[in-house]
Amino acid sequence: MARKSAQDNNNEMDLVLALDELEKTKGVKKEEILESIKGALCAAYVKNFGKDDGKGGFNNREEENIDHKAEKVSVDIDPNTGKLEVYAQKRVVETVNDIASEISLDEATKINSKYQLDDVVPVIVTPRNFNRIAAQHARSIIIQNIKEGERKSNYIAFRSKEHEVVTGVVRRVENHVFKDKKGNEVSSNRYVIGLDEKNEVALPEKECVAGEQFMVGERVKVYVVEVKDDKKGPRIIVSRTHRDLVKRLLEKEVTEIEDGTVEIKSIARDAGSRTKVSVWAKDPDVDAVGACVGMNGARINAIVSDLKGEKIDVINWDPDPVVLVANSLSPSKVVDVKVCLEEKTAKVIVPDEQLSLAIGKKGQNASLAVRLTGYKIDIKSESQAEELSEEEWTEGLEYIGKGEYLDYKAKDSDEDVEENVDNLEEVVETGENTEFDDFEEISEDEFEEFEEIEEISDDELAEFDFEEIDDSDDE
Repeated sequence: MARKSAQDNNNEMDLVLALDELEKTKGVKKEEILESIKGALCAAYVKNFGKDDGKGGFNNREEENIDHKAEKVSVDIDPNTGKLEVYAQKRVVETVNDIASEISLDEATKINSKYQLDDVVPVIVTPRNFNRIAAQHARSIIIQNIKEGERKSNYIAFRSKEHEVVTGVVRRVENHVFKDKKGNEVSSNRYVIGLDEKNEVALPEKECVAGEQFMVGERVKVYVVEVKDDKKGPRIIVSRTHRDLVKRLLEKEVTEIEDGTVEIKSIARDAGSRTKVSVWAKDPDVDAVGACVGMNGARINAIVSDLKGEKIDVINWDPDPVVLVANSLSPSKVVDVKVCLEEKTAKVIVPDEQLSLAIGKKGQNASLAVRLTGYKIDIKSESQAEELSEEEWTEGLEYIGKGEYLDYKAKDSDEDVEENVDNLEEVVETGENTEFDDFEEISEDEFEEFEEIEEISDDELAEFDFEEIDDSDDE
């Protein structure tokens, strides 16, 4: 008997030592695990009490007909010694009708003379061999809490990296089969990227730039779109096509952006092909574009390398939408720009020989400018503009030119001026445009309408050397 008691004491101390070690190494709070163990032991008591000892039960109570499920029990564990006791809460009555929930006044006063009728008395009902059952449950609870604690800490660690760029190593390429919206099975490759020793993320083919391929062991930078809490661990969604990937790369590469001297106002991106970025310097003595490009293009070239050769146009942001629209059509030169603030439209005149450059291959340059500024842009050559009357050109709407923005807004109250400037900045920051938000997703009818707006005839396009224009565009 003494041997068993000594063994129980050892088990109790082992439990305390194990919990202390867990708290130090895993960061799992001792009190939280003890509460979980107490709850599990209460359930184990109700489930197992009353079974025959020969079959694994641990009944040592004199009452054989007690309904143990009706008992209100609690388990107390000393956090310093690990000693545990099971208590049944019983009400003091004159005549006991239910021994599971009631105790006589005589029995209650034996425990403590202060108890009176209707008091609730905690009665020790700890069965023999209960420490053995407790050790089994404690072990499973501890293991479960270790896994849960690691999962939570892992989630918290990656939650802080949401909307940031992380670097990982390609570990393997998998063929992933899934069902589309119509229920058809679709097969595509995905890259499994290791972020550290334990965590891996899947980079689906649809989140890679078209034609982009990686080798096993290659280091790759991805943008963390979202981190979700899952039972199996943090579910990390990453992308290489997200426009904020360019933003984060710029922030890391350009110290002036990181310290707030230069601000990124808007980004429009055709992943894998070209990106336009508008930047603004808070300090008038700082060249925002020069800071982003770096000496001999060192900074921008580093980002282009990370994006596998994707071209990046960096332009100066300006509160005057006329200047902003003109800058957005870079590298094309602009002769004249007029904007209608109410309709969010812009009329642009470019030199005859640069019309195709302003529009870009498959309309890309114009599309990116639309998304960058939030203005629907109508581009015409000088010769085309000369053929139109002022009324045809402006369509009867009020347009303003360069330098007229503040004078035009001065007609309104100061509050309205400030509100309109804020609205302009908000549109530019989001780059949103309801009609041409994503050029690749424009329907055929909308694309034809876009071509009609440009009013470029086949004969006029035939006069241009597209090969030469594309080469200058690349430069």
